[in-house]
Amino acid sequence: MVRRGPLVGLISQFVLLAALSAAFRLGLVGWLAGSGYGLALCGVLSRGMRRSDRRFLGPADVVTLTRAVLVGGVLALTAASFGRQVPIAVMITLAGVALAFDAVDGKVARRTATASAFGARFDMEIDAFMILTLSVFVAPAYGAWVLTIGAMRYTFVVASWLLPWLRSPLPQRYWRKAVAAAQGIALALAGSGLVPHVIGIAVLFAALALLVESFGRDVVWSWQSRTSLHRVEPLRLYRVRAARDVAAPHDRDVHLSSAQQAGHGDARSHPGDQTLVRRAAGAGTR
Repeated sequence: MVRRGPLVGLISQFVLLAALSAAFRLGLVGWLAGSGYGLALCGVLSRGMRRSDRRFLGPADVVTLTRAVLVGGVLALTAASFGRQVPIAVMITLAGVALAFDAVDGKVARRTATASAFGARFDMEIDAFMILTLSVFVAPAYGAWVLTIGAMRYTFVVASWLLPWLRSPLPQRYWRKAVAAAQGIALALAGSGLVPHVIGIAVLFAALALLVESFGRDVVWSWQSRTSLHRVEPLRLYRVRAARDVAAPHDRDVHLSSAQQAGHGDARSHPGDQTLVRRAAGAGTR
């Protein structure tokens, strides 16, 4: 069942596409790209709300949804640009407003006390897709290497499927958000035609360097967390045995408490050890 928020977003997407088509002859390719994006957004967002047990979008989510609709307009114009001239000023304006709203949704979430993992993931995915879309738009003028900027996030996701240690939750860093915003600004500036070509290349190279540094830092952190978990693996096995020895077989609550107490003194001295204590307790109850 489609939730009301995603449905409103889908309707808004079609309204924006109709306005762009009426004013600038969006064309069939633009319509198909924008419509497909709108339908996919509606379906994925509805699924995410069901999995998060959310019936309604919060205030910050509405801001993010507005950004998502604008990104759909940018995508439609990008797709249309491969077959006809498109109004670059309109496209950059849509991207600029979406980038500006990116600085708003987080503040709204904090001020209304509605911050959530769902909202953070929604915001992150819209950021990533907008960067990918702008990369595709800019690539014909600056070279295929620009697509690396848009593909970086999705490469990381694919790598995490193959390397499970990359799936570990990352610590919150404001720098990560700032770098993502810098990518959008750099791509919009290069695509606007307002700067000389050589300046555009320099801006894009700088943006890519920041992106590589940010993702590289996350990869290193994930690798170090993985090695920390391996170092305490013998400790985890010891706690599993200890939990089984001290707990009454018929009492799951006593069992869990004993396992947690057994590791309390050491949990602060090893990164990720708290998690292993809980895993040890869980293993002892099965």
